[in-house]
Amino acid sequence: MALYHIVTGAAGFIGSNLVKRLNERGVTRIIAVDNLTRAQKFRNLVDCEIADYLDKTEFLEHLRAGNFDGAVDAVLHQGACSDTMEQDGRYMMENNYRYSLSLLDFCLEQEIPLLYASSASVYGGGRVFREARANESPLNVYGYSKFLFDQVVRRRLADAGSPVAGLRYFNVYGPREAHKGRMASVAFHFFNEFRSEKRVKLFEGCDGYGDGEQRRDFVFIDDVIDINLFLLDHPEVSGIFNIGTGRAQTFNEVAVATVNACRAMQQLGALSLEEMRVQGLIEYIAFPEALRGKYQSHTEADISALREAGYAAAFADVATGVSRYVAWLAAARA
Repeated sequence: MALYHIVTGAAGFIGSNLVKRLNERGVTRIIAVDNLTRAQKFRNLVDCEIADYLDKTEFLEHLRAGNFDGAVDAVLHQGACSDTMEQDGRYMMENNYRYSLSLLDFCLEQEIPLLYASSASVYGGGRVFREARANESPLNVYGYSKFLFDQVVRRRLADAGSPVAGLRYFNVYGPREAHKGRMASVAFHFFNEFRSEKRVKLFEGCDGYGDGEQRRDFVFIDDVIDINLFLLDHPEVSGIFNIGTGRAQTFNEVAVATVNACRAMQQLGALSLEEMRVQGLIEYIAFPEALRGKYQSHTEADISALREAGYAAAFADVATGVSRYVAWLAAARA
């Protein structure tokens, strides 16, 4: 009998994209694990094929009872509370850290691959984004929950008899993220703002950066899924890896790409950033006080470790990725 792939956070952004791509490979014996308290996430799985769905709590009970022993091919752990503004540290640590420990124990005991979502938030306000303890200083409890689990993985890798790979996602954007609300990508919010208000709003300058010039490593979802599947196909690879493009781009660049992609669908020509400013298509708003001291104004993944592990594919830049995403969003709402 074929074994199961378990995908946690399966109805979420990255999880549902993983399920869809596994389906395209002919993999349908998938146990989809999630928390559907916010029921609208179910839409992400409507066009996917799965063997069963389990609530995250029910799944953990089955796991601890031994009901999945010998029945699993791999675990792709994408489930987590990713709200960086969450103030309930007890909930965050139980949901992100303790839950992940249970999965790690299971995978090491069963000697099956574990791919799990870490986060670039572990680097906090630092300027060196390389997978080393000296560079890690999270600014919030979400980042700390990810950091702490990464530390456990590092200690246990030397004795692991099966692959464990942590993926430190940078700023991922793309299809199937609408349910995230305010935590969705800026590309998603810029698209909606432009469609409804004919303009997009960015933060004014902060931390020495000009208006809209804060920089992030924006990585398109297709590239993220490609890396997950690469690691799944290469069980000889273990470790913690940055998942970004290796190139920081500005929020202004995302705004320009979004506006121009929307204009192209209306048969209108591309505009420069300055032309958009003059025409009022881009507006700058005050930087939120609640984010001061908790905001990463510059991220740029050092992807040397990923390249050394053998992943050689090129990444979509903002102009390319956002254009694809806008086309998908427009088609989804047609």
